[in-house]
Amino acid sequence: MPTAHPPPRPLASALLATALLGACAGAPPPTAPLRNAITPSQWHAPLPHNGQTTDLARWWQQFDDPLLAQLIDAAQAASPTLAAAQSRIAQARAARTAAGAALLPRLDANASLVRGRQDFTTPTGTTASIGAQAGWELDLFGGARAGREAAQARLDGAETGWHAARVSLAAEVALDYLGLRACEAQLVQAQADATSRGETARLTELSARAGFQAPATEALSRASAAQARAQLAAQRAQCETAVKGLVALTGIAEPALRAQLAPATAALPQPAQIGVATVPAQVLAQRPDLHIAERELVAASADVSQARAQQWPRVSLAGSVTAGRFESGSLSTDGKLWSIGPLTVSLPLFDGGTRAANADAARARYDEAASSYRATLRGAVREVEQALVQLQSTASRSEDLRIAAEGFDASYRAAEARFRGGLASLFELEDARRSAVQANSQLIELQRERVAAWIALYRALGGGWTARQTQASAPADDTRPQ
Repeated sequence: MPTAHPPPRPLASALLATALLGACAGAPPPTAPLRNAITPSQWHAPLPHNGQTTDLARWWQQFDDPLLAQLIDAAQAASPTLAAAQSRIAQARAARTAAGAALLPRLDANASLVRGRQDFTTPTGTTASIGAQAGWELDLFGGARAGREAAQARLDGAETGWHAARVSLAAEVALDYLGLRACEAQLVQAQADATSRGETARLTELSARAGFQAPATEALSRASAAQARAQLAAQRAQCETAVKGLVALTGIAEPALRAQLAPATAALPQPAQIGVATVPAQVLAQRPDLHIAERELVAASADVSQARAQQWPRVSLAGSVTAGRFESGSLSTDGKLWSIGPLTVSLPLFDGGTRAANADAARARYDEAASSYRATLRGAVREVEQALVQLQSTASRSEDLRIAAEGFDASYRAAEARFRGGLASLFELEDARRSAVQANSQLIELQRERVAAWIALYRALGGGWTARQTQASAPADDTRPQ
């Protein structure tokens, strides 16, 4: 009975060394979250909600203006930015599939048909064969696994990027819509001011013709009316430009959009109040851009592991099976051939420093990703704090500007009555008018600024996005911007 011989000593030694090296392969650089080390323990700006909170995921529906949510939906359907984000997701999915395939055996099929003489003794005949060849590179040092992890992290980042684009687009549409409504409110003020100045100019002209007003007073009234008309035209052009911007963002035909905008002309949308958690680290965890930076950091760490694995030996196993047939005249022969092997161990000896340089470059990219993560985290803290400060500022100014607007309006009406009764000069009337117009304009601007601060806070808080959303196909998600 034949006895089994042990494998040749050099091959056994190589396999043993490979297994031992695989056990001590370099681990990836640490990727522990840096959030707790960088974020402050508490917010340093007043929290605006006074115990009242609103779900960010449904925030747009809680505005007092339902048209805003409709415009956001239309913009998301027409946005090339979201289309590009979907394309990046598809690319990342393909890359993940390719990276995962590196862990599996390869199988190829082949077939051939040859007619002729193979040598001087073999008659002319036809040889046909069909077979399969398999190959498998053993991932002893985790390089392929690290590549798959990097691809998965980048897919998570791409899906989160789609949500980040939705949040950004929703905020952009809201700000443009808010700007249009504020512009329309300013246009109402400009129209009233131009009408009033025009009427004053008409009355002054009649009075000057009758000899009751000096020519200089008539010239001042005409100049004031002309100035008001010019300001009115400029304000109207600004509103028209804002409409064009919304048409481009939403993809809605301009006549249809104007019809939708008409019922609530000059009415600024009012949002529901947003609750802010007291712990910054918890708030920032729901920002999609920070999650993208974390995923990129994980991917960079896996890239380091993959580059290091390229410096160690590579082990691969091959095999094949082939069925063939030879025919020559009335003679025919068929059979099967198969093989397992060779088991190949490739030892990198000299490459001019290429593998080491690739590992150093991967480590440098990891350091860059870590720096980018820190910068994103600090920027997130800054954006939330700035939005809170703006909300506090607008709240503290609101009552004073309202009182100022009411007071200047009363002063203007009194000056106008005195002017019509001949007890005040046109200069006094114009001064009172300018003060009233400026106060009303500042009040409208404050209202716009306050709503914009709420929108900035919505965006700074991540729009209600959560990491669980990356587990599903992002483009298939039909929820509103998170």
